[in-house]
Amino acid sequence: MTEPPGGRRLTVLFAPDSFKGSLTSIEVARALAAGWARARPADELLLAPLADGGEGTLAAIEAAGGWESQTTKTSDPIGRPITARWLRSTDGTQAVVELAEASGLSRVPVSQRQPQMASTFGTGIVVRTAVEAGVDRVMLGIGGSATTDGGYGLIGGLGAEVRDWLDPVDELRPKYGSVELVVACDVENPLLGLNGAAAVYGPQKGASKKDVAKLERRLAEWAERLEAATGRSERDTPGAGAAGGVGFGLMAIRDAFRSFALRPGIDLVMEAIGFDDKLARADLVITGEGRIDAQTAFGKTALGVARRAHARGVPCIAVGGGVTPEGIEALAPLGAVVVPVVERPQSVDEAMGAGTATVERCAERIARLISLTKFVD
Repeated sequence: MTEPPGGRRLTVLFAPDSFKGSLTSIEVARALAAGWARARPADELLLAPLADGGEGTLAAIEAAGGWESQTTKTSDPIGRPITARWLRSTDGTQAVVELAEASGLSRVPVSQRQPQMASTFGTGIVVRTAVEAGVDRVMLGIGGSATTDGGYGLIGGLGAEVRDWLDPVDELRPKYGSVELVVACDVENPLLGLNGAAAVYGPQKGASKKDVAKLERRLAEWAERLEAATGRSERDTPGAGAAGGVGFGLMAIRDAFRSFALRPGIDLVMEAIGFDDKLARADLVITGEGRIDAQTAFGKTALGVARRAHARGVPCIAVGGGVTPEGIEALAPLGAVVVPVVERPQSVDEAMGAGTATVERCAERIARLISLTKFVD
């Protein structure tokens, strides 16, 4: 059999996250594959678009197949009626819910953000709907929230009585005692204090210094009441400050579920899409995200992919819309090579507005370099 141009035929797995604000993970994966195919048309190309539990999680999991899109009428962070999407497995036993769908920052224009009023009630309604539809396992991604309510609204949306912040747990048990809840959480912040939900993430959601102080006091009051009601002290547990304290609220009511776990979002998404099966077939993995920087070291998608690839002995290349030395250093110990997408000096807005063309050309360049190496001998 004649060897294809550029050496032996490779199986290449494309497993990027989204380029936030610019391209979805599905668009990035397709663009990388299209560019690669121009240089190495004989290679087998596998697509596994990813997410880390925030916005884009539903799209990435749905693209892998085996899931059906569902919709629920609910409310956004400031109480306006909306329709939110979630996924149910084709066998009807599992659901995937993305907090950002109902309670995300992208739901509220900057001019309408209300840090002290923003609620996760709408997400609670979506989870409750999924359980009432008959699922017994819910994966909840909590990234991208617009809220700092400690999960107060979500618990109310689940159907608990939360008037005056009192005893919101007992009424959950009949509905959720057969349900496994797995929460995608990538931060380790406590609920309160300088590293807590209000202080660290409040300003990103439009909170002024005065707002942050008020949110901190309210979270402290809520923690006293919820911990007294549940008998669980979770305010200092790593992850309690995630999603404006949703991590705390869910950990505090964990006994209302058959089982409960907080896990890294990228790991949960990889499991949901059968990533390891695809990796087992790959000779090379191409991952990436909008920016590979110091934050990459704290569990972002590129790191998660690089770890899995390294463990399997599969070479990994990470492409980034923006790349910093710290991002390169974060992936280097895993043997992953970082390649920037940008082709010339330009502003962030210019880079984000370039569409898929630069991503395609980046993949084509990498593929041509691969053809020049002993990798394909």
